[in-house]
Amino acid sequence: MDVETQSNQATVEQAIELGLLAEEYDQIVEILGRKPNFTEVSIFSVMWSEHCSYKNSIKWLKTLPKDGPQMLVKAGEENAGLVDIGDGLACAFKIESHNHPSALEPYQGAATGVGGINRDIFTMGARPIAQLNSLRFGNLDLPKTKWLVKGVTKGIGDYGNSFGIPIVGGEVMFDESYNTNPLVNAFSAGIMRAGDMISATAKGPGNPVFIVGSSTGKDGIHGAAFASKDITEESANDLPAVQVGDPFQEKLLLEATLELAKTDAVVGMQDMGAAGITCSTSEMSAAGNVGMTIDLSKVPTRQENMKDWEILLSESQERMLVVVEKGKEEIVQNIFDKWDLNCAQIGEVTDTGVLEFWMNGELTATVPAEPLVLGGGAPVYEREYVEPAYYEEFRKFDINSVPEPDNLPEIANKLLGLPNIASKRWIYEQYDSMVGTCNMSTNAPSDAAVVNIKDSEKALTMTVDCNSRYVMADPEKGTSIAVAEAARNIVCTGGEPLAITNCLNFGNPYNKECYWQFVGAINGMRKACEKFNTPVTGGNVSFYNQSVQDGVEEPVFPTPTIGMIGLVENKSAAMSLDFKQKGDLIFLVGKSVDCISSSEYLANNLGIKESSAPYFDLDEEYKVQNTIKGLIKQGLVNAAHDCADGGLFVALTEMAMPNELGFDIVTDSEVREDAFLFGESQSRVVVSVNESTEDEFLDFMISSGVPYTLLGHVTRGKMVVDDVPFGFVQDAIKIYNNAIGTKLEG
Repeated sequence: MDVETQSNQATVEQAIELGLLAEEYDQIVEILGRKPNFTEVSIFSVMWSEHCSYKNSIKWLKTLPKDGPQMLVKAGEENAGLVDIGDGLACAFKIESHNHPSALEPYQGAATGVGGINRDIFTMGARPIAQLNSLRFGNLDLPKTKWLVKGVTKGIGDYGNSFGIPIVGGEVMFDESYNTNPLVNAFSAGIMRAGDMISATAKGPGNPVFIVGSSTGKDGIHGAAFASKDITEESANDLPAVQVGDPFQEKLLLEATLELAKTDAVVGMQDMGAAGITCSTSEMSAAGNVGMTIDLSKVPTRQENMKDWEILLSESQERMLVVVEKGKEEIVQNIFDKWDLNCAQIGEVTDTGVLEFWMNGELTATVPAEPLVLGGGAPVYEREYVEPAYYEEFRKFDINSVPEPDNLPEIANKLLGLPNIASKRWIYEQYDSMVGTCNMSTNAPSDAAVVNIKDSEKALTMTVDCNSRYVMADPEKGTSIAVAEAARNIVCTGGEPLAITNCLNFGNPYNKECYWQFVGAINGMRKACEKFNTPVTGGNVSFYNQSVQDGVEEPVFPTPTIGMIGLVENKSAAMSLDFKQKGDLIFLVGKSVDCISSSEYLANNLGIKESSAPYFDLDEEYKVQNTIKGLIKQGLVNAAHDCADGGLFVALTEMAMPNELGFDIVTDSEVREDAFLFGESQSRVVVSVNESTEDEFLDFMISSGVPYTLLGHVTRGKMVVDDVPFGFVQDAIKIYNNAIGTKLEG
């Protein structure tokens, strides 16, 4: 029976209500050769949403570097990136956003973000070994921000802790631009044998198609479309679009999936994330140039009388679609029975290139797979963009307009208590960082997380970085800085940067000024990744991160979060950031300049929000990083820490606190004291050197051609600058450790 006679034709008004454009509805009619029914237009609405199709971003994403000798899987080819780490091993890693769900229901929104990113890793056959997260919240004095922080933190902690994968690092930033729309970006990395990857590709007409894992419910329906909307006062009505997670089911699914991966029964497998069954069936079919016949009435459901489109669009968590080699169904069934998980054959692969969805014996939707997916027939748009007026205004900032302060010790202590600088201890203590025994950073703090590779001399090092204030000031330079800082953190830990994944959080792509920020960010990322030889393995684009108040769009700071992994060849030589002993010499590698632009000191101490991005030169950065690599490799330094948020003084204090040591330094008379201590000019690393290796260190630095400065030496517990006491390290620890907890619990 023809599908068109089964259901009423969908109207263009219904298509628009589901998030499609009128011209996209016309495209669907042309593709199908007829008008779609409601189920079919629902399928197109999620697959052509920005969240799934990248229709407004793919043009620019294609300009990013994707090739390198370490690359085993290129961006967009599989569920996650895959890089060679030697010894026959590979690392799968990826970062994704769960912003909109977390804005409405922070606990489940964040929890299911963690679950989803881990499934992307183990679907490929890799066992997750470490997680990170990058979080953005609004003004911490607001009750709503406190509610969001507590909910997101508990969601991440509860899911990650129960699932049993350590959270080894991350970042948190606060700014009023995130008051309504927080950002929750989750990163996961896993290890596998290099040749054992399971592809998200369907092959072999006649091969059975299984759905495995949890039952399907009504949670998350139209979640992909919801992620492509503004946050408004009516967004609470979209709560069904927030998924509900079960970490214990995910743990069972992990073990069952990895057991299945060791058999020869699997043809292809994909996680059911955004758009659920719709996405997994269409993407796997398109990847293999095949089709599928799916019987939705065979899908295990947890609610009665679910409609066909509800089953198709549900984003219920902890589910996989598996294509199995015909004749080996019993192998799959036995494994999932053993782990007490659903395992239902719901269809088979065909050679038609068409997806047929049946329900109770009736054909409810017939859609060709290829036009649904990115690179197939999904729309691709080239949006207009225009430089916003604020950009030139920000560039006019002059440091000379800010009087030099005479209360430096007071400023220093205030900086330590600012939310963007203070310890995120209150947050990360709710995470289990030690489960799995692979985290090497717990007792030896370092700029990037260090994760043990068992039965190997090597270790992975990983980080997530982005100072979105810099990106707001100058999208191209700010994003280059984000890549450079990620690489700098890897290098300061003794690692070699390998590759990145990105999570691109921006406002409305139809807003020409927001899109200008996006284009600038891509250009900056491309230049920096090419410089550091860190190809882009994939990631996530998240547009529509904004609120609408009285008809006016208020976008968040543009936030292109960079997740980077690196490799430490000899894990016993991994570098930490803590001062080791009294008397060690303290050097600054890299040059100091008169710059306080976009610093915490300027924005949140002095309250001056409009300034340019901080000083940054990509070539200088590259030379500094190569110098740090050499110093660590030759054993000439015993601590290394980059100057980032808060500048040099904060970096020194963070190095002093772990062992309750101190420092006595002098400033550079050619640079303003506030800029020298609190400015955030880039490409600077603080190192400590034992007196016994001072001569070798100096010889190395002279030969490197990189500027360096002897700052002073490590002391017992006081912080002294130019013979002026800045306080005791023990007091600094109290300010630093308690600032955020006091605000959240106060």
